[in-house]
Amino acid sequence: MRLLQLDDYPSFSPVEFAEDEVPRYAILSHTWGRDGDEVTYKDIIDGTGSGKTGYDKLRFCAVQAKNDGLGYCWIDTCCIDKTNAAELTESINSMFRWYQNAVKCYVFLADVSTPTSEDDRDSQLRNSRWFTRGWTLQELIAPRCVEFFSQERWRVGDRKSLEKQIHQVTGISIHALRGEPLPHFTIDERMSWVANRTTKRPEDKVYSLLGIFDIHMEAIYGEGEHHASRRLLRELERYSENHQLSELFRDRLKVSPSSKRPKTPLVNPTWIVPFERNPRFTGREPELTRLEEMLFGKHRTRKLAITGLGGVGKTQVVIELLCRVADKQKHCSVFWISAVNMESLHQSYLDVARQLGIPGCEDDKADVKRLVQAHLSKERTGQWLLVFDNADDIDMWIAKTVSGLQPGQESHPLIDYLPKSKQGAIVFTTRDRKIAIKLAQQNVVDVQAMGEDAAAELLGKCLVCPDLVNRRQDTSTLLLQLTFLPLAIVQAAAYINENAISLAGYLSLLAEQEEEVIDLLSEEFEDDGRYRDIKNPVATTWLISFDQIRRRDWLAADYLSFMACVEPKDIPQSLLPPGASRKKEVDAIGTLSAYSFVHKRPADECLDLHRLVHLATRNWLRKEELLVQSTERAILRLGEVFPDDEHRNRTVWRKYLAHAGYALESGVADYDDDARTSLLWKLGMCLYQEGRWNEAERAFLQVMETRKRVLGPEHPDTLTSMANLAATYSNKGRWDEAEELEVQVMETRKRVLGPEHPDTLTSMANLASTFWNKGRWDEAEELEVQVMETRKRVLGPEHPGTLTSMANLAATYRNKGRWDEAEELELQVMENRKRVLGPEHPDTLTTMNNLSF
Repeated sequence: MRLLQLDDYPSFSPVEFAEDEVPRYAILSHTWGRDGDEVTYKDIIDGTGSGKTGYDKLRFCAVQAKNDGLGYCWIDTCCIDKTNAAELTESINSMFRWYQNAVKCYVFLADVSTPTSEDDRDSQLRNSRWFTRGWTLQELIAPRCVEFFSQERWRVGDRKSLEKQIHQVTGISIHALRGEPLPHFTIDERMSWVANRTTKRPEDKVYSLLGIFDIHMEAIYGEGEHHASRRLLRELERYSENHQLSELFRDRLKVSPSSKRPKTPLVNPTWIVPFERNPRFTGREPELTRLEEMLFGKHRTRKLAITGLGGVGKTQVVIELLCRVADKQKHCSVFWISAVNMESLHQSYLDVARQLGIPGCEDDKADVKRLVQAHLSKERTGQWLLVFDNADDIDMWIAKTVSGLQPGQESHPLIDYLPKSKQGAIVFTTRDRKIAIKLAQQNVVDVQAMGEDAAAELLGKCLVCPDLVNRRQDTSTLLLQLTFLPLAIVQAAAYINENAISLAGYLSLLAEQEEEVIDLLSEEFEDDGRYRDIKNPVATTWLISFDQIRRRDWLAADYLSFMACVEPKDIPQSLLPPGASRKKEVDAIGTLSAYSFVHKRPADECLDLHRLVHLATRNWLRKEELLVQSTERAILRLGEVFPDDEHRNRTVWRKYLAHAGYALESGVADYDDDARTSLLWKLGMCLYQEGRWNEAERAFLQVMETRKRVLGPEHPDTLTSMANLAATYSNKGRWDEAEELEVQVMETRKRVLGPEHPDTLTSMANLASTFWNKGRWDEAEELEVQVMETRKRVLGPEHPGTLTSMANLAATYRNKGRWDEAEELELQVMENRKRVLGPEHPDTLTTMNNLSF
């Protein structure tokens, strides 16, 4: 046995041991990446593997082993010389025993991140690719101790603590997980544990079972799964007690009984699928595993639906699923129906009927759908799988009247034409989760956005120069910009290939103005995995969904138009315009969620609108000349819900700040009206309270310019906006600009309102504050004395405004070193505030603090 010695870590030294001299060691269980990513035995010998992606797994295993006091570890990719056929066969036959003898087995789950909750952990574990691979079955059962680690190297649990979840995911008996000897379990039961697992090489599906059945046989790569299965069957018949194996076991191994006569299906399987297998297909193992289990597992499903955002890859998942079905279910016929519209659906039905040779299907008056339904409903037809792709139009499936029918055809909803057979199953793909549930009830599989690794792999497969993805920063940024959407990735790769540009070059185009980005995302491209008569571009693929939404739920379409005019993230549901009823509102949000256009955040009742959907909707509004109108509506609604800048409203205004800013700065609302100016004013005041001076300045500046133009330069509201802009300058330390504005405001108010008006006095106080900040104490004192004396006469000596003036003057005296005068004023202010405001009022306490200095 060969182990990696860890004494010289981070270097690794392979050491060979006789069977009776093997030291204590740890073992790593992992899923293999691409061949070029894994560190091989040759890399270890040559010391050349440190730059490979798989090297991180070696580091993890080494560190964990040393932490557990172990000096050696075994890793299949590094410790087996796979170029030596004899060594490879010996290793395959010894591997189960090597796992049994390991002190620890570390399972590295590359697709499980450190969970934030128990539910999150369980969900990620259930979907982990590790549980779908053939070789990991023995790696789960054989070792005495199995520990699971996330991609961040955090311990998720061990086989004992996770046995319930492992049992539910794999179907492996709890007793087997607890170490009960495998001969205590029937051959059929052990076979059921591997039924839905896959391996990279077909023969490994069989070779990975050798330890499970304690069988030894030569590994002959190239013989294929079928021949390897026959050899395994012969070995099992030789050593089993009664020399008879069940038909269930024979079927799973895909071999005939000892008579050597193959089982003959009732009909030859038919394959009617308009697409070839996609050589660029990437990832989606959890979804595929779940689909195969639902269709062919112990509790098989007769109908299921695959749903997700347009362009997320639903059709590609189904194509890959069908190819795997063809590989594994040799007698299963597969039929494909395009449900884009009634015309394509009728043509698909006719193609199926013709290939099946159904009599009467060519008759002009024939109801071809009914003929196909009757044929597939017969048990003698055999096993079949029927796919309805793009089942997005609810009216075609549920409505009483169906348009687009041929002359003489009866008007029935499509759901009435679905065949029923114990040997058949139906798969729907749809963008609308509501339709999915109506057609398949709870049997719905959501296809989510790709992870970054899978998305990067897809991008590399699509590029003429796949080395471009090696610039990791550009790759990550681009994929993030494309929201990891497969359709957007394929489209971007097509443009990059055609124009011979870099990823950075494409990113620069995505950074252009909205209209130019839309042009980029509207580029047509060739894609063999999509229908020829349907446009491919990302910018247009959602128009179909949008049209369906508009026909079916007016309020949902209205909400989508509204959300396109505000920031797409964290949209409070309270911001949306009210519907006719609460139920209508819930239905509308449910429709957008069903199409995966929005994601609901239950905790704070906010919505996230998909970024590219946001962009595409704005483009549609612009083309329909509705963008300005929709923006106006958004501003009016924001004006209704946006609160004033009172501190008690801080939580509320923070929800709306980003959305108000987006609506006001979108560049399309170039009109001047009270609603826009009012919202801009509220926005500026709240930004000021937040201390966001730059943003507040921009808002106040726009308000001031608008009010000057509309109301005139001497209107009170204009002067107030000038005063607030000056205060912002002051907070930013731009004293000269603040002074210039404050002088204008003060002089104008003196002339228009009078020298003793409260607003005039406030202007004088603000100007004095600016003098104070600029160290011009004499000028500050002169103004502060005037303000104080006037307020005493007009407002009274105990008015809060008068007391504030006295406190400001005291501060000026302190800065000028006139301590006695400052103390005298501060004592007056303190006593008056104690009497008027109370001893614990914040202003009273501020005065007391000032006095202490």
